[in-house]
Order: sequence, then structure tokens, then C-alpha cells
Amino acid sequence: MKKSTFWAGIATAATVATGLTVWAVHSPSAGPSESKSVSVARDTKSVPNSVPKSVTKSVDVLLQSALKRQTHQDFVGAAEDYRRILEADPKNKQAWYGIGVIDQAYGRTAEARKDYDKALETDPRFTSALFSEAFMLRSSDPDRAIELLGRAAAIQPKAATVQLQLGQLLADRNRDGEAEQAFRRAVAADGRLLSRVPEEFRDAVSR
Repeated sequence: MKKSTFWAGIATAATVATGLTVWAVHSPSAGPSESKSVSVARDTKSVPNSVPKSVTKSVDVLLQSALKRQTHQDFVGAAEDYRRILEADPKNKQAWYGIGVIDQAYGRTAEARKDYDKALETDPRFTSALFSEAFMLRSSDPDRAIELLGRAAAIQPKAATVQLQLGQLLADRNRDGEAEQAFRRAVAADGRLLSRVPEEFRDAVSR
């Protein structure tokens, strides 16, 4: 089985418009102190139209509070804010995602997986959740990780990092033809990634 190059972590290329700050987890053992925030665009559809305006305003305030608490490493407080959001808006994908990132950072993998799945129930095209869950499952459930990354790549075909990570997972599973295609798309989107393509694929990808 081929050795993949290192995972870049939760990359900005994998983000979609969420209205949140995505907390990047750079290794499976990374705790909250190792996280970094990456700003992404606001999703104007994050709160369902059926939610009253007064509740929408409250949710927005709580989201900002949660992000501020995360910035200051107050993950317990941030999780409390997210749960208050879910009391008012049980399908809020941003809150489910935020809790998922915190659970993942603390090593609560089963809980994080449920959180990400809840976010994806609301928005199956939520690329941040797709990529975060795939990163988390890349060792324990690589086939599921490939499925999730494939969905993210279909949504954002020019997201070079997503294509690179997908190619690495496919190569690890000896799915060489599919891996080569993913690496080719990654390099086409960002030529600087060629050096991170496994050597056995590099010549074919660079043609």
C-alpha cells in the first residue's frame, strides 16, 4: 500500500460560505490550543426562513459570541453558545459544525461524527463539514472519508487541497486510476502542489 504524504489539515480550500470561523485541526491529536481560525464568507441561508426574525437575531448574537469565545480558547463557553443556538434552531448547521470541531479537537470522535452528520442533514453541500469529517475518519474509516471528500470535490472541483487529499486517500487504497485523476485536478488548480504528489504519480500528473 502506498504511503500518502502528510495531510494538510482542514484547509481553507475546503471551506464554503458558512458564516463561521472554521477551526483548523492540523493533526488527529491536536487539542484546542493548536487550532487556528480561518475566516470564511457569510452564508445568508444559514438560518431557515421559518425561524422568526427575533430568533434569527438571537442566533446571530450567539454565533458571534461563540466565535469570540473560541478565539479566546474558551471552548466550554463556545459549546454552551452553540447548544443555546440549537435550542432555538435545531437545524442550524453552523452550530452543529462548531460543536463538531470542538468535540473533534478534544478527541471525542464519535460525538464529532454525529455533530458533522447533523450539519450535513441540514445542508448536504456543507463542504467544511464534509472535509472535517473526512479528515477525522481518514484512518479509521478511509472508505467513508473518500466518499465525503468525493462529495466535497464534486461541489468545489477547483479546490486544490481537497483534490490532493482525495488523491492521497485513493492511492492508499490502491485505486491508482482515480488517484491519478484527483492529483491531476489538484495540480491543474495549483501547480505548486506537484511536489506534494506521491513520486510514483508525479510524471503522469505533470504531462
